[in-house]
Amino acid sequence: MLVGERDSGLRLAELVAVFSLAMDLGMGQPMEHVLRSWLIATRLGDHLGVAPDQRGSLYYVVTLAWVGCVADTPEVANWFGDDIAYRGDSYRVDMTGLPLLGFMLGHAGAGKSALDRLRLAANLVATGGSAIERGMMSHCLTTGRMAERLGLGADVSDPLQQVFTRWDGKGVPGGVGGEAIALPMRLFHLADVVEVFHRAQGTERAVEVARDRRGSHFDPGVVDAFCAVAGDVLGDPTTEVDWQALIADEPSLQRRLSQGELDAALEAVADFTDLRSPSRAGHSRGVADLAARAAAHAGLPDADIVTVRRAGLLHDIGLHGVSASILDKPGRLSESESERMRMHAYYTERMLARPPALARLGAIAALTHERCDGSGYHRGLAGPAIPATGRLLAAACSYHAMTEPRSHRPAMTAKQATAELRGDVRAGRLDPMAVDAVLAGAGQSQGKRRTGPAGLTPREVEVLTLIARSASNRQVARKLGITAKTAGTHIERIYNKIGASSRSTATLFALQHGLLDTLEPVDL
Repeated sequence: MLVGERDSGLRLAELVAVFSLAMDLGMGQPMEHVLRSWLIATRLGDHLGVAPDQRGSLYYVVTLAWVGCVADTPEVANWFGDDIAYRGDSYRVDMTGLPLLGFMLGHAGAGKSALDRLRLAANLVATGGSAIERGMMSHCLTTGRMAERLGLGADVSDPLQQVFTRWDGKGVPGGVGGEAIALPMRLFHLADVVEVFHRAQGTERAVEVARDRRGSHFDPGVVDAFCAVAGDVLGDPTTEVDWQALIADEPSLQRRLSQGELDAALEAVADFTDLRSPSRAGHSRGVADLAARAAAHAGLPDADIVTVRRAGLLHDIGLHGVSASILDKPGRLSESESERMRMHAYYTERMLARPPALARLGAIAALTHERCDGSGYHRGLAGPAIPATGRLLAAACSYHAMTEPRSHRPAMTAKQATAELRGDVRAGRLDPMAVDAVLAGAGQSQGKRRTGPAGLTPREVEVLTLIARSASNRQVARKLGITAKTAGTHIERIYNKIGASSRSTATLFALQHGLLDTLEPVDL
């Protein structure tokens, strides 16, 4: 973080840890698989003499290694159906030679007709899986690009080009093996696999798998060191680990993000998330920017405009837990597929539940598919339970998605999308003021710039939310950096505009219009 830039209150390592939870789901693993792999790799690295100044590089190599899986997701889905199931099953096989061929043939065309499965299997044999190899190379390049966008150096981006290498040189790129593979990547290769077997079948099975792949996939020296201390390195998989505390205690992971760096990092997360589906490229950025313009038009305070944009960047992060075969299905989703799709809002909230700097964003991002009549998901909230930021984000996502092509329909025109949004307002699903603001932000309305409900200014909205939480004039003044007299003047004007005669009626007005956002405590 550069001198003079405002601290976001978030470490880069914390943000990457959250994104690793998305990668867990995309790999068919429970959340925190990657973080447990990092802990295993770190403990083993201590036994192998990894220097303190290399521990940070090891962390980012392990936690970012699978980021590139989004780059080849459409290709994997085309060949093997459910990309998440395919990746989850891949841990059971030493992916080389006949075992690899048998694995790919067994999964080729999953979910398709027998004729399509036969055609894809024949193509795999005829081409030697060259398309899959190209996907692996794309994965590595994409992963390295993510590291660069997060401001990480060659000590991280270079090893990330070796995700699919093997000790025996039979991986991708071909011929790269042995000690030419960076030590952090060799530690990752082992830790990533043994964590899965240890969690499912215990220490003995994890050791057995390590020995089976010794000298082929894994570095023999790393395997030998692991087997000698496996119990200590693996630990107890049922123990709940405080990842925030571990990151806070690691000196090499203390880089804090400025406000500008946080925005750039969230944009990177958004861009990589959208890569899971070709038709969604740019979706998260588009929704975020539209929601921010709408929030400004609606007269929300500057802090809320920033928050709703950041929440928009993250609102689809839960889609990493949804198979591309569902995201890009050309026809109607089945009931079970629809349920899996609806789960992504829950995943978004769970991934972003901590640290506090992201929990606030996650709580709003998870509201994107809620509807004012209670028909949305994942919580089925209605009316005042949905804050103004959530209502704006829901309307922005709905409009922007309509104007993008999907596998089951072409993109709507702006006029058609406007009509659809107006229909949702009439049906009670979307908030009319939120829709007006979104359409203005999208250039579909020529109305004047709006203020908040009842003509409240952004400052008055801030004051109203504070007094609705029982703040005194003096507390409002201290919180906003104004005099008590000025605070009193604001309160008097607010009461006049909203027709309130007491704090309780002002509070009811704030609740009715979604202004009393209770998603985080307010320090008065």
